[in-house]
Amino acid sequence: MDIADHYDHKHQDLSAEDRASGLAKMGTDIAKSIYRKLATEGILMNKAFFRSLKASYLRIALDFVEMYCHDAKINGLSFNRHGEEEAIEVFQHCIVEAGHNFTADPLEVPFINNWKRVLSAVPDFTERLYLAVEEDNR
Repeated sequence: MDIADHYDHKHQDLSAEDRASGLAKMGTDIAKSIYRKLATEGILMNKAFFRSLKASYLRIALDFVEMYCHDAKINGLSFNRHGEEEAIEVFQHCIVEAGHNFTADPLEVPFINNWKRVLSAVPDFTERLYLAVEEDNR
């Protein structure tokens, strides 16, 4: 699906050594956001929840690595199993780190306001956004 004429997709490093940047930071931020959303749905998250989530993620991820490894062999493709498992370890750490951060401060970063709230505060926002995008595309 095209969302714009020009879209600059910025690939990021895994950042296995620097968890405060790249995909490692993004993974932690996404996990925290998911935990906040689950909390708004009434899901209780304690140490046992996060322990189970970590174990489930690891088992499912390793199963997928095994499946994709076999797919690659059948199709004569190379497959970097070590690299894939390293990524799993980084993202598993993201799940745990986000869980620690969430339980320490569940309201750390509030959700972004919905569009109704934005339009209530800035009634001409859509026009201003449109003009900004037009200007940026020039």
